[in-house]
Amino acid sequence: MSAWGWRVPLIVGCCIIPLLFLLRRSLTETDEFLARQRHPSISEILRSLAANWRVIVVGTMLVMMTTVAFYMITAYTPTYGHLVLHLAERDNLIVTLCVGLSNLFWLPLMGALSDKIGRKPLLISFTVLALVTAYPALLWLVGDPSFSRLLSVQLWLSFIYGSYNGTMVVFLTEMMPAEVRASGFSIAYSLATAFGGFTPFICTYLIHLTGNQAIPAVWLSFAAAAGLIAAIFARRHIESPVELKPKSQAQMFQTH
Repeated sequence: MSAWGWRVPLIVGCCIIPLLFLLRRSLTETDEFLARQRHPSISEILRSLAANWRVIVVGTMLVMMTTVAFYMITAYTPTYGHLVLHLAERDNLIVTLCVGLSNLFWLPLMGALSDKIGRKPLLISFTVLALVTAYPALLWLVGDPSFSRLLSVQLWLSFIYGSYNGTMVVFLTEMMPAEVRASGFSIAYSLATAFGGFTPFICTYLIHLTGNQAIPAVWLSFAAAAGLIAAIFARRHIESPVELKPKSQAQMFQTH
């Protein structure tokens, strides 16, 4: 890994770049953006963001569940398995690989399911599921640490994460007003990612502070509670092209 292995995921990631350009050139804009008569200036975008700060806060809370869960079941797994559970490094890396494959499976599947049954039912269901099961699952794991238990718990958390995130990303786009959709989405996701990126550090500190090896589940439960509150209060904001054409300056920056 130190000599050359770290370059492999970097090269694989670079291979995705042509696909991104292809998607960007082939996908059509939504009706809301096609109906806009002009592009807003930077100052107009900033005023719109300020007017829609509540939506951005709710969006950040939605994404917190995603980022905390992601870093816990991926970046933190090798450290947790090795230093806390004292399992072999090979086993920890195999579990991390299986989690990645599980995420790849659940994300598009549950996103498609949310198209059929709605976003909110899935968002609420899986945040509640995280709240109810995260701590008992980690208690079961630390009670008798083993490769099979670590794999079972992490795959369960991966199912919750993938099911939630596959739904949340689409819902986060839908809840943003058209005039701040790209910038509002980016800010909400970036703030939550900066917050959730401290998950390995926070989990390590909480274990050191309390001596409870299952305490990382409390941190995940906190993020799930934030996601649940946001899912309950969030609402989709979809404008028709007709609504976008004749807006006055005051209407353009009205808080939704």
